[in-house]
Amino acid sequence: MLPEHSTMATSDFTGTIMLSDPMFYAVAIPAVLISSISKGGLGGGLGVLSVPLMSLVIPPTQAAAIMLPILCFIDLFALKSFRGTFDKENLKTLIPAALLGIVIGTLFFNKLSTAHIKLLVGAISIVFAFNWIYQTLFGRSQKVKPAGRVRGLIYGAVAGFTSFNVHAGGPPINMYLLPQKMDKTLFVGTTVIFFTVVNYTKLIPYAFLGLLDFSNLKASLVLMVLAPIGVKIGVWAHHKLRDNWFYWICYVALFITGLKLSYEGISAIIQA
Repeated sequence: MLPEHSTMATSDFTGTIMLSDPMFYAVAIPAVLISSISKGGLGGGLGVLSVPLMSLVIPPTQAAAIMLPILCFIDLFALKSFRGTFDKENLKTLIPAALLGIVIGTLFFNKLSTAHIKLLVGAISIVFAFNWIYQTLFGRSQKVKPAGRVRGLIYGAVAGFTSFNVHAGGPPINMYLLPQKMDKTLFVGTTVIFFTVVNYTKLIPYAFLGLLDFSNLKASLVLMVLAPIGVKIGVWAHHKLRDNWFYWICYVALFITGLKLSYEGISAIIQA
């Protein structure tokens, strides 16, 4: 039997109702575009915004289930754009650790309610957004920190766990890779390979847990058309545009969304 927070009965936005409600599209379209643009050329870190945005109108677990096939589809386009460009040594450490994190996330899936998931998503969003805003405002320079096996295993496992629950593997991976200050194309290519392996692996436990049901897959298919558009914009931005404004808008939105979700999660836990 599925846990309470993963049943589709927990939301009014299911099946035909979800696909016909303008509020769903108001958050889902930006969520998919931001994720595909980010994965297409900005390292994928802003993909953490997708589940929090969609969680404003549907349960976080359902939002994650809808986004997973879309992310897998995005990965195919991103792989084509950055094929052959990746850091092999980093991936040899990060990928096995991430697979362990996915296993841990699967085992703990039944232990987390909707309120706990909202609080988890909100807390990750706030911390990641605040850290970026703080670093940007105060211009703290960061020394180059080479790859380390122990740190790579820790960050990789955390990324696998958070990616499984809310597709928020970007923050821990960025916290590990960015200090290495590698070439931006090498950095993006490495994250593309990493998340392709992680996302396609997650299809197995998601299917086992019953999250890839017909209504969620139908929503995924409707939104999937935006994926190649976003990836092309992301690749173009990677080579042509300064991304300051894009990052500021997304991170401020992520911070505000994180506050809202954290408030809802804490309120629900207190009232339980």
